[in-house]
Amino acid sequence: MEWAEFYGAAALVAAAAYLALAWVAWRDLDARDRSSRWRALLLPVLAVAHAFLLGVAIGGSGELRFGFAQALSATLLLAVLVLWIEGMIVPVRGLDVIVLPAAAASVLLPLVFRGATMTAGADSIALRLHLLVAIAAYSLLTIAALHALLMALLDRRLHSPLPAEARGFGRVFAQLPSLLALERLLFQLIGAGFVLLTATLVTGVFFSEQLFGRALRFEHKTVFTIAAWLVFAGLLGGRLVFGWRGRTALRWTFTGFLMLLLAYVGSRFVLEVILRRV
Repeated sequence: MEWAEFYGAAALVAAAAYLALAWVAWRDLDARDRSSRWRALLLPVLAVAHAFLLGVAIGGSGELRFGFAQALSATLLLAVLVLWIEGMIVPVRGLDVIVLPAAAASVLLPLVFRGATMTAGADSIALRLHLLVAIAAYSLLTIAALHALLMALLDRRLHSPLPAEARGFGRVFAQLPSLLALERLLFQLIGAGFVLLTATLVTGVFFSEQLFGRALRFEHKTVFTIAAWLVFAGLLGGRLVFGWRGRTALRWTFTGFLMLLLAYVGSRFVLEVILRRV
């Protein structure tokens, strides 16, 4: 069986499983304990299957390929794992109905967008370490951005004159913890993501020096990553010194995430999909 045939069949099964679990999570939003056991068992199994498929997408064709589809798939894989671990600590079940369908789509993307062949540094341990740390940082900060989005919507809902009855997507808000609990979790995620983003920049310096003989290459990825680092550093500093919270914290979070998105996934999407340069 060829690479595309195997990946296509297996990816369809994994995507269907993700969507089925998302549907169960949506159906049981109002029943706090009904699907929690299934969720705790199935999420890590799906994550392992997703990780295997990602490995096939990157190296299954006999060459190392990486692009926006593989980066997005890896980011959402780790986001699923974070969601699983987070569910054991704080019941933010509303994120399941957002993250799991996105993970389903991300499993299928490498079938259509195979990415670019990586020749320089393909066997470099420094490159592999850099990619792993970068994806981990992206994943944590992606979950943080989703938290911030839910917080913004919940804040708007709470401040509306006549809060709507919990129907449709409003059922998600009915299952969320308090804004204060969400805010604490948001800054924990941003703090961990910031540490990994710092490590991404450090490993990027070593990787660049090892491959290109200079410590830093000032291209769009580097510029946007540094910009994101500065935004998140400013947010954490503002929280520590000035006690920033609420809408100020959310605005900084969205800005930092936008910079991070433009650093790699967004730019690769433009090159591979819009400009069709692989």
